[in-house]
Amino acid sequence: MSWISKTLTSSIGRKIVMATTGLFLCSFLVVHLLINLQLLRHDGGASFNFWAEFMGTNPVIRFMEIVLMLGFAVHIYQGLALALKNKKARGAQGYVVNHSEQNSQWSSRNMALLGTLLLIFLIVHLMNFWIRSRFDAFGGLAEVKVPNLDHPVGDLYSVAAASFKIPWYVALYALAQIALGYHLWHGFRSGFQTLGLKHPKYTPAIYYTGYVFSVVIAVLFALVPIVMFFGDQYQPRPATGQTVEQSLTEEPAVLR
Repeated sequence: MSWISKTLTSSIGRKIVMATTGLFLCSFLVVHLLINLQLLRHDGGASFNFWAEFMGTNPVIRFMEIVLMLGFAVHIYQGLALALKNKKARGAQGYVVNHSEQNSQWSSRNMALLGTLLLIFLIVHLMNFWIRSRFDAFGGLAEVKVPNLDHPVGDLYSVAAASFKIPWYVALYALAQIALGYHLWHGFRSGFQTLGLKHPKYTPAIYYTGYVFSVVIAVLFALVPIVMFFGDQYQPRPATGQTVEQSLTEEPAVLR
């Protein structure tokens, strides 16, 4: 097994792991975005809470959630390991990059910075949503009824609606999506290159697809909190004994 560990800890091995886990995480982003867009429906959060309940209770999804978290952990660890190794190597890049290109290399040279910003956002985001809903932490979730279900579900919509009325949180979210766009654009094209999927006939199409994917994902993710911030119709359900206006003035515990 020593050859496996040596391969995975080598520079090219780390890049292959980064590429495969990164491309896997792209599929998660698509699913996550489709569910997030349900927040913008004018149904009081019913659609979003329905799908949040489905994602939290379906056994297949729960298993894939474990795989996803492992993918995140490996991707982050390998990214940090590559950044440290490249820093010592002076002038080495974190991904396979054509150094003869003189443009579009800002993201290449700043992948560690972009990744760090995304990591900070991910920690805050997971604490506010995933840990709160999965482990009933930070006050847990209130329960509400939604159509097509005969049992109450956690009101994750109200957590999102309250969070997206907080200026600094919306700003952090939007800024993180800009970093995500750069990260995806560079990671998408260099990931395919690292895996050896480079051909004069297909590479331009791969690069264009990566560019469109990166822009669309980043813009739509950022659009959700911005629209909810300015939209008066997106309000959390007030807690018992509270008005909507009072509940908005009390930030979720994790965000204080």
